[in-house]
Amino acid sequence: MAAKSFDLIVIGAGPGGYVAAIRAAQLGLKAAVVEREHLGGICLNWGCIPTKALLRSSEVFHLMERAKDFGLKAEKIGYDLDAVVKRSRGVAGQLSGGIGHLLKKNKVTVVMGEATITAKGKVSVKTEKGTEELTAKNIVLATGARARELPGLEADGDLVWTYKHALQPPRMPKKLLVIGSGAIGIEFASFYNTLGADTTVVEVMDRVLPVEDAEISAFAKKAFTKQGMTIMEKAMVKQLDRAKGKVTAHIEVKGKVEKHEFDTVISAVGIVGNVENLGLEALGVKIDRTHVVTDEFCRTVVDGLYAIGDIAGAPWLAHKASHEGVMVAELIAGKRAHPVKPESIAGCTYCQPQVASVGYTEAKAKELGYDVKVGRFPFVGNGKAIALGEPEGMIKTIFDAKTGELLGAHMIGAEVTELIQGYVVGRQLETTEEDLMNTVFPHPTLSEMMHESVLDAYGKVIHM
Repeated sequence: MAAKSFDLIVIGAGPGGYVAAIRAAQLGLKAAVVEREHLGGICLNWGCIPTKALLRSSEVFHLMERAKDFGLKAEKIGYDLDAVVKRSRGVAGQLSGGIGHLLKKNKVTVVMGEATITAKGKVSVKTEKGTEELTAKNIVLATGARARELPGLEADGDLVWTYKHALQPPRMPKKLLVIGSGAIGIEFASFYNTLGADTTVVEVMDRVLPVEDAEISAFAKKAFTKQGMTIMEKAMVKQLDRAKGKVTAHIEVKGKVEKHEFDTVISAVGIVGNVENLGLEALGVKIDRTHVVTDEFCRTVVDGLYAIGDIAGAPWLAHKASHEGVMVAELIAGKRAHPVKPESIAGCTYCQPQVASVGYTEAKAKELGYDVKVGRFPFVGNGKAIALGEPEGMIKTIFDAKTGELLGAHMIGAEVTELIQGYVVGRQLETTEEDLMNTVFPHPTLSEMMHESVLDAYGKVIHM
């Protein structure tokens, strides 16, 4: 059978891959996308979307428990974990089907199967019906990543879980250990802790949410501890002894090993890129610690071969992958492409309270040699936050004292994942403190705290 020819073949239909294929088709290119499992990738099926559905259920449950605070009555409050999970899977399924519709609408050819690049511009796909041969001048790798598993801490789906097991739990944990306090670990810790699990989080670094600004991490730890979580920092799980219905964790803290018993462990210790069995080594593609090496335009050292999203390295975020997908499609189509600036990509963690940030932390800005001005504003000083019953949180902004450039913004509190985009736009437009101070923020809104934080950096804060 003759090979099917395309202008562009995308391997992987996650938030980077399907977006790249659609944008290419919009620009008049003949595009194909190869996917081995589910349209929408990990993000839509096993990551971003279903976790947010779970967290929404726990958030509503938490609000129901606080009904009295709002003058309401709610008795015999409880939950059905199976129903919570069913809703989450339903949300993921609905959106996955939507991706299929979008690809069909844009006349993108979808090939379900396992892809291997057999030579430059050639892709072989093993499908249920056999092998299909595809050719294209341009190939985009968008194969994503998977959970990292450490020796001795491997998941078994019963006592020790990865994020996939945690999304479809066989039971509700009573005593839970979460290894790793990045976004994935903390979100699951928040979900299960809210539903009643006795939750312990172990972090090898010196603070939880270690990529965030130190003040935000400290605030988060205080909030998590108040909620009943046990936080162990500068700690490492050295060994897991598994027995019927329980796990004994050997945790090293300050040079001494402590033993703690749990009935469930969630391992959230990072990710590794899906670079295997693609034929990359034979092509001469450079791979660094399971990630494909690219330039700022996502080009590999092989002409016509691109890599986007998680496989291309940090930050491992769906919105970064999608933007890279658009950029690569436009570059291939001969348009002017806008490279991604990692320091201008927002990171969001949907725990309780939420955390969001963009740009440099205060420590990083100083390390880079900036003379900084720092502003802070607490949620307790905002009328809307108090009316919502969410007075705990803060917004922190960091400016270059010489130029007024917004270097970074860091938030913790209710709905900050929706607020952060204001600062993202500001960074993209190279906004200064004067622009932000002269902007009229609507009242009463949580966004007023963004304004007050800027004012505070320059000694002009009003409501504090």
